[in-house]
Formats: sequence, C-alpha cells, structure tokens
Amino acid sequence: MSGPSLFVLVLLVLALAIVFAGVKTVPQGYEFTVERFRRYIRTLTPGLNLIIPFIDRIGNRVNMMEQVHDVPTQEVITKDNATVSVDGVVFYQVFDAAKASYEVSRLDTSILALTTTNIRTVMGAMDLDQLLSHRDEINERLLRVVDAAVSPWGVKINRIEIKDIVPPADLVAAMARQMKAEREKRASILEAEGMRQAQILKAEGQKQSQILEAEGRREAAFRDAEARERLGEADAKATSVLSSAVAGGDPAALNYYIAEKYVRAFERLAGAPNQKVVLMPYEATALLSTLGGIGELARDAFAAAPARRSGGPTGPSVSKAPPPADREP
Repeated sequence: MSGPSLFVLVLLVLALAIVFAGVKTVPQGYEFTVERFRRYIRTLTPGLNLIIPFIDRIGNRVNMMEQVHDVPTQEVITKDNATVSVDGVVFYQVFDAAKASYEVSRLDTSILALTTTNIRTVMGAMDLDQLLSHRDEINERLLRVVDAAVSPWGVKINRIEIKDIVPPADLVAAMARQMKAEREKRASILEAEGMRQAQILKAEGQKQSQILEAEGRREAAFRDAEARERLGEADAKATSVLSSAVAGGDPAALNYYIAEKYVRAFERLAGAPNQKVVLMPYEATALLSTLGGIGELARDAFAAAPARRSGGPTGPSVSKAPPPADREP
C-alpha cells in the first residue's frame, strides 16, 4: 500500500471516529447531561443528538422515569413512649436532570435518608393510637415535608406509603385485651338498650290495649244505654196503648198483657241455669185457667175480624176466665 492511500485510509478512520464521537443516541426515559471542559452546558433529550467531539462529553445519564425505593425498617418511639418498628416505600421522579446531577450527591441515598428522618419526626410526635389509626394522615404529612425538601434537587416525590407498623408483642396482647373489653362493654350496652326498647314497646302496647278496651267499654255502655232507652220507649208505648185500650172499655187487652207477663216470668224461672227443680205454683189450675182465658181472647179476636170487614159491630167481646177451683192442701 502506497503512502497516499494509507493517508487517505487514516483520514477516513479518523472521520468515522469523529462522527461516532459526536453522535449520541439517548434512549426513551433517560436524559444525558453534556459537559464542556467539565462544566455543564446542556441536556440531551431522547433520540439522536450531536455534540462536539473531544470537547463535549456526557456527564450523567439520568433516569427520568418514576422510581421506587424501599425504606428500611427502623425503630420509632412514639409520643407516649411506645417503641414500634416501621418500614415504608417512596415513589419519586426526576423532572430536572441537571439539578439531579449537580445539586446533590448520590440522589437515591439522600432521598432515603431524608425520608427516614422525617418518618421518625412525624411519627414520634403522635400517640400510638393515632399512629395505628391515622396512617393516611402520616403518609400525607411525610409527602408534604419530603417533597418540599427535595424540590431544589429537581425531584418530585409522588407518594410515600407506610407499609407496616409493628408494636411490641406485649403491647399487642394488651391492645387485644382492651379491644375485647371494649367490645364486651358495647355488647352489654346494646343488650341493655334492647331490653329498654322492648319494655317501652311492651308498655306502649299495654297502653294502647287499655285505651282500646276502654273505648270498647264506652261504646258498649253507649249501645246498652241506647238499647235500654229503646226498650223503655217500647214499654212506655205499650203501656200507653194498653191504657188507651182499658180507657176505651176493652179489659181483654189488660188480661192479655197480664197473662203474657205471667208466662214470660214462669219461662225465665224454668230456664234459670241454677234451677235444677222447677216448682209449680200451688194453684196450678190458675195457670191453666189463665191460658184458657188467653185462648178465649184469641177466638174472640179472630171472630171479630170478619165482622169488621162486613161492617158489623166492632166491639170486643169480654170473656172472663173462670176462677180457679179451691184445693185442699
């Protein structure tokens, strides 16, 4: 190979080396910082980029995707002097590659150290009960404090989550006993409340029953009074009709009324539930003669009906029942 050909080949190789040194390809999700004479000048974004060979160089390759780091387990003393073991996880994302590269040294270690310190600060200012029941509040306070602290580093803290809060075994046993006692207390209160409600409902039911019973008695008394009033009106009307008949010279109506009362009284006497032996009157023939008189009245009434229709005399015939025969006792 001659001298000119070798020179051309060397120039070609040098040109290719210069091109490869000046062309930089940045993958998606990353940004590269460019330094000129060890001084930051600009940031390369994902894709094809050009730099000045042998003058500019790549400083840091910064991951711009959201990253997650576990917070190691640590002991935290609460406000009421209870020692608990706490661990968590932190999610963060770099939004400024230059600040993340040149404003802080060892970014991951710094974020973990800052998170650990603030976990002790925030959780140490709370009681154990608050610590176990206000986990969301703890996460929010940690996020606010840590995000404000790392903002000058070009980093955004997206989330901080407390994974486990483990109190000592003896404290867990005491909490279990406390929870059991609290639940037994609530069960007793609910049982007493149920009995109280049942007694109230029972009293209300008895009250309503008595009210309805009183209203029923009132209505029954009203109906009984009305029935007695109607019966009295009927008796008064019957007495008036009977008085009018007697005053008009018709004693048969009086005989009929007395006989009817006599028969009804004897019927009630015979039908009494406590009466086992029916005693006939001493003058038994008096009842028979009375019944005979009633029969005579009925025959006279039926005989007088055709006479009224034919225009004959309408006066009732008076028949007297024969007096009862005397008996030797």
